[in-house]
Amino acid sequence: MIVGIHQPNFLPWLGYFYKIAQCDVFVLLDNVQYTKNSFINRNRIKTPRGADWLTVPVIIKGRFGQLIRDVEVNGTVDWRKKHLRTLEINYRKAKYFEPIFEGLMAIYLANDWENLCELNIRLLNWTLSILGLKKQLVLASSLHVDGESTQLLIDIIKKLGGHEYISGFGGAHYQEEELFEKAGIMLTYYDFKHPVYPQLWTGFIHNLSIIDLLFNCGSESLGVLLENKGGH
Repeated sequence: MIVGIHQPNFLPWLGYFYKIAQCDVFVLLDNVQYTKNSFINRNRIKTPRGADWLTVPVIIKGRFGQLIRDVEVNGTVDWRKKHLRTLEINYRKAKYFEPIFEGLMAIYLANDWENLCELNIRLLNWTLSILGLKKQLVLASSLHVDGESTQLLIDIIKKLGGHEYISGFGGAHYQEEELFEKAGIMLTYYDFKHPVYPQLWTGFIHNLSIIDLLFNCGSESLGVLLENKGGH
């Protein structure tokens, strides 16, 4: 079994979903410390002026060290309508605007998620359904595994019965690779080559939120995503 592990990010970039596509099980690391102003609560979209941020406001005052699963969305700010208006202004001319926007709006305005983590998971599952990727998402907190850093990853993989771990290339800077070998787990770094696809406005911008791909390519998005010439 091939396992991938990552924080539950907000409408992540293409490489995040390419990684999911390479896994049998993808674990959402919700039981680690939240990092302020990270991709957990924001991501970039394309506008006529270039890339711009979509940020979900969260409550952090007096909550230093809180876990990702405990982060609350700041309900005093009318960010939902602002996000939807921003997306409408910048993507209404995109080929697949209407169906994608309707799906997003349904999640944004729903009352069946209570915090940032739940919102992100709803958006992840929705995106996977649009892509046609049937993958198992597991919350790390549901596994009741202890440990820190590399050992936490190993303990999660062992709990799931995995034999291989797919890591992003950035993991090479902080992971203790010898621990994977000692645990009998194959460590693989996936090599994602970002595809170029039709975008609105002039000039192609890499590393945007997956939503840019969905608006522009719709049902063809998975094919674009898997055009990647790298490997794992």
